[in-house]
Amino acid sequence: MSQRIQKLQPLLANQIAAGEVIGRPASAVKELIENSLDAGATEIEVDIEQGGIQLIRVRDNGSGIHREDLLLATSRHATSKIQQVDDLDKIATLGFRGEALASICSVSRFTLASAQESGKGWQIQIEGIHENPEQAPLAHPRGTTIEIRDLFFNTPARRKFLRAEKTEFDHIDEVLKRIALSSFQTSFTLTHNKRQVRHYRKIEQESDRTARLSALCGSAFAEQALHIEAAAVDLRLSGWTGLPTFSRNQGDLQYFYVNGRIVRDKLLNHAMRSAYHDVLYHDRHPAYVLFLELAPQQVDVNVHPTKHEVRFRESRLVYDFIRRSVHDALASLRPGASPSAAPTKITFDKPYTGSSTKPSTSSPVSSFKIQEQISLYKKLHEDRVASDVPTRDALPKIALGAEWQEASPPLAAAARAPTPEKTPAPSEPPLGHALAQFRDIYILAETSDGLIIVDMHAAHERVLYERFKQELATQRVPSQVLFVPLTVTLREQEVDCLEVHRHSLEQSGWGFEPSSQESIIIREVPQLLAQADLKQLIQDLACDLLTQSKSTRGEELLHKILGTMACRGAVHAKRRLSISEMNALLRDMEKTQHGGQCNHGRPTWMQLSLHELDRLFLRGR
Repeated sequence: MSQRIQKLQPLLANQIAAGEVIGRPASAVKELIENSLDAGATEIEVDIEQGGIQLIRVRDNGSGIHREDLLLATSRHATSKIQQVDDLDKIATLGFRGEALASICSVSRFTLASAQESGKGWQIQIEGIHENPEQAPLAHPRGTTIEIRDLFFNTPARRKFLRAEKTEFDHIDEVLKRIALSSFQTSFTLTHNKRQVRHYRKIEQESDRTARLSALCGSAFAEQALHIEAAAVDLRLSGWTGLPTFSRNQGDLQYFYVNGRIVRDKLLNHAMRSAYHDVLYHDRHPAYVLFLELAPQQVDVNVHPTKHEVRFRESRLVYDFIRRSVHDALASLRPGASPSAAPTKITFDKPYTGSSTKPSTSSPVSSFKIQEQISLYKKLHEDRVASDVPTRDALPKIALGAEWQEASPPLAAAARAPTPEKTPAPSEPPLGHALAQFRDIYILAETSDGLIIVDMHAAHERVLYERFKQELATQRVPSQVLFVPLTVTLREQEVDCLEVHRHSLEQSGWGFEPSSQESIIIREVPQLLAQADLKQLIQDLACDLLTQSKSTRGEELLHKILGTMACRGAVHAKRRLSISEMNALLRDMEKTQHGGQCNHGRPTWMQLSLHELDRLFLRGR
């Protein structure tokens, strides 16, 4: 016989909710600190004992809670943040669900004390179950203090899943770090077992933000991060993104905030990976602390009880804006520029919705066309020698800059730039003047500050790669008609999605038509991708478009092929260059986007300052 439906007891309902909201002590700390910030607190103290299992105490100097609202504050679905359904479309606070305090009360010995006027406070105590506790007067400064003792004392199954004291405290430490990164006008103090562990002072001036960034993310990140300020219609991106040379072996230094709320969002993560996709070495991860601001109506934060996930109303617009902003900021950094100086300011007249690769007026565009690129790519593979390091005689004589020798016409066209008008040269360019070539691999150049060492193959590879990308961006991608059309089976929703994006796909070289509700016939493909696994590529592309309204798989594969072409075409080791050829390459590097890394992510140059050289030889001692 089936059980009759009955309403859950309030305590049981709250404990179920606690399982979603309060997974460990750090979750409770997060909820309490967010409430303090919503109350306008500028000073927050967090006291922890035994990793938060024994005690969590959060004090703030916020606006406080009215005496008559103390008990109501601990009730489920009670909040001052929203009042009606329409408010869900314009949430501007960190909290709004009205579940956190009720969930915490149900699994702890809970004390709430608050005052809206200094010295005139009130206090209530709740132990596990809500039984209309009495209120007691209390001399309390303006603000609120919440104590949580014996967390999960009445839910032993949950308590036994907690980790060691140090592990739980490390999670609390990380929560405070994440919140402190976005709340520069608030001071935070963290104490563990009566010993102060952290103290982050509030920032009085904008120039002091870097000091907190160094304290939270390390001085190395602060020194090697690019300060970004990008704006478009109704969108603003600010913060810091690490140079490609400051990459990590895991994504442990990635903080993204949307309207002040830290989020974990696949769309944002993909946009950042795409912005860095050809400047990071192998499986390295970028480091960043970024803040996206947009109208509350454009983002839905009511997706998950933990509020870590969001949905964007215009997800493609947000994706393109972030991707292009970070890409352009990284590309704007040239040799000799300091990443930690004034922020890189980027302004778009309207939201960006196209490819992030566009011709640059600061970089010469070669006359090397896509059709010639394809012919050269095939020729390079047909004529490729078996040795990894070709002999000098086997290499084409590649000319750099204006210093031309005899070379194969297509390859020469790839490297040649239009002859610029003569202009007065600066007294010293950022990468200095070439001195010599070391072991036919490295270029040594002199500046007033020290010695520049350049990997000539990696540097020339980046120069060619950026020119290839510029040429690709200035014209429609050429197509190749398949001799035998390819039929690909997809889901009905994916076929419909490809139809919606037909125009942009045709511009990218694809030609297809639906053959049924769950299949398409591919008749044309981008010429550079003719040898790829077309069936798998179109399936992945359709899946991306359906889930993200954006796919960069085709573009990334095209760029991968162009990168291979650049690698094959760039000057190789054992190739002797003249001084004028070396200087021509240095000048090309200074004008090339992402000139600090080859397209595999390896560094192209480094500098040894006079101070570092003197220290190596103990000069001045």
